[in-house]
Amino acid sequence: MTNVSRSRLCLGFAIAALTLLSAPAGAEERVVNFYNWSNYVAPDVLEAFTRETGIKVVYDTFDANETLETRLMAGKSGYDVVVPTAYFLQRQIKANIFQKLDKAKLPNLANAWPMVTRNLATYDPGNDFAVNYMWGTTGIGYNIAKARQILGPDAKIDSWDIVFKPENLAKFKDCGVQMLDSADDIFPAALNYLGLDPNSTKQADLEKAADIVAKVRPFVRKFHSSEYLSALATGEICFVVGWSGDIMQARARAAEAKSGIEIGYAIPKEGAQMFFDNLAIPADARNVKEAYELINYLYRPDVAAKNSDFLSYANGNLASQKLVDPKILNDKNIYPDEATLAKLFVITARDPATQRIINRLWTKVKTGR
Repeated sequence: MTNVSRSRLCLGFAIAALTLLSAPAGAEERVVNFYNWSNYVAPDVLEAFTRETGIKVVYDTFDANETLETRLMAGKSGYDVVVPTAYFLQRQIKANIFQKLDKAKLPNLANAWPMVTRNLATYDPGNDFAVNYMWGTTGIGYNIAKARQILGPDAKIDSWDIVFKPENLAKFKDCGVQMLDSADDIFPAALNYLGLDPNSTKQADLEKAADIVAKVRPFVRKFHSSEYLSALATGEICFVVGWSGDIMQARARAAEAKSGIEIGYAIPKEGAQMFFDNLAIPADARNVKEAYELINYLYRPDVAAKNSDFLSYANGNLASQKLVDPKILNDKNIYPDEATLAKLFVITARDPATQRIINRLWTKVKTGR
C-alpha cells in the first residue's frame, strides 16, 4: 500500500469516526413508558402506534388505583403516561403529581365529548391535567342461566337488593360471588342503596355502609379487581359487583368460546357510580414529547373506536361514535341513555382523615374482623 493510499484510508477512518460521534441524539430509540389498567387496550393498538411513529411502548399494568398512587406519590415512577380514575386524579393534582397539559400538542382533543369533559372538570377544573380515556359504571354482572336456575325463569336482576340483602346474595354463594377489591366502589353503592350521600364523609354513614357489606361478606368468595373477568367468562363464578366494561368483555369472551355461558349486566334502578379513567403525564416524566404523541394517537377517532369496540367501555371521544360498532354504541349499559344517566352519580376525593376511616373499615369487612 502506498503512502497516499495509507493517508486516504486513515482519512476515511477519521471521517467515519467523526460521523458516528456527531450522530444526532434523535437517532436514539424513542420510548414512552405507559402504565395502564389490566385488560385496558385493544390488541395491536400500541403496536400500530409504534409502526406509525417509531416510538417503542414499554407497557405495564395495575389493577388498583392505590397501586398507581403509591408509585406516583413515591416519585420517580419511571412512567410517562398513566391512567388514574378521576377521584384519585383529583387529589393527585393537589399533590402536584402531574404536568399541566399543553393542549396545542394534542390537536385530537378537538374530538373530545363535551358531556364527559364537563364531568371530568369536577375533578380537574379547567381540564388542565388530564383527558378522558374510557368511562363506565359499577354494577352487577351475572351468569344468566345460573340466575334463572336460582331465582326462577322470570327473575329480573335490576336492584342492589340482590347484593345487599344477605338472604338474596346467599343464593349465589355456591356458584361463586366476587366483588371489586375497592372501597371506593362498594361503599358508595351501599351508601346510595341506604338513601345516604355516596360521597358522605360522616363516620356514622360510612359505618352503616360497612355494616351492610359485612353482613353479605360470608357469601363473597373473593374481593379482586381483575380476576373476575376471566372467572365470569369461564363459569368459575356466577355473580360479581364489577365494572361495566370488564363484565361486557367477559360476555364477549364467553361468546367467542362458544361455551354456552351467557353473561348479563345490570345498572341497578337505585343508581350506580359513573367513573372516568384518564390519561395524564407525571410531573417527572422523562419522555414528554413521546407522551404527547401517544395521548394524541389514542384520541384519534378510529383508535378510540377500536378500543371501545374491544373493551366495551364508552370513551371520551365524541367523533369516535361514528366509528364504534353499533352493537356497542346502542348498548345502554355501555353508552347509557339520558334516563339511565340521570340515575348515575360520581364520587369525589375524600380528605385524608376520611380516607383512613374508609381504609380501616374496608380491611375490617374483607377480613371479617
